[in-house]
Amino acid sequence: MDTATVYIVDDDAEVRQALAWLLRSRRVLSESFASAEAFELMLADRMARGVHQRQAACLLLDVRMPGMSGLALFDRLVERGETAAMPVIFLTGHANVPTAVASVKRGAFDFCEKPFSDNLLVDRIQAALQASAAHLAQWREQQHLEQRLRELTERERDVMRLVVGGLPNKLIADQLAISVRTVEVHRARVFDKMQVRSAVELANLLRPAGAGGG
Repeated sequence: MDTATVYIVDDDAEVRQALAWLLRSRRVLSESFASAEAFELMLADRMARGVHQRQAACLLLDVRMPGMSGLALFDRLVERGETAAMPVIFLTGHANVPTAVASVKRGAFDFCEKPFSDNLLVDRIQAALQASAAHLAQWREQQHLEQRLRELTERERDVMRLVVGGLPNKLIADQLAISVRTVEVHRARVFDKMQVRSAVELANLLRPAGAGGG
């Protein structure tokens, strides 16, 4: 994960600098923002340019800040479904621990209480980056699967559904009112386009995505 990025959002310049130094010492890239609004502007600009997050990332987020709070930013990220690809670790003072715990229950990755242990924080950051990388890998595979499905003709989709349903070529031919030889041709094309070698492999490929049903 050499290109993974940790975003730091904290209104305290000393905290931002200390975190950036800590991450540099562990050879982890970081970008710092002095406010939730500044971070939101960066995300909005990325969205406007159609740039999708492709590398692992996580967000170190202060709970209390002037203007938009860390909690308010977190709520927006949750609403947009961004916290799986970019897990959030809250940085919180002792008084805000109950709030941070509640946020974890709502989907935050974790929280670290200030002053935090460098080693513990880095361990949690690495775990968050690994979770991000796993989510993005799954997303890319889903995109690849959907692209392969789009390449199928309507007849190939019909044959695929029946193949996945376990029907032999003769019954598929009867149901679709085509010859067995035509079924064999379509079946071979489906396997080729979906990059599988058997009906079982095809079924396993489609099952997680719920694809192939229509």
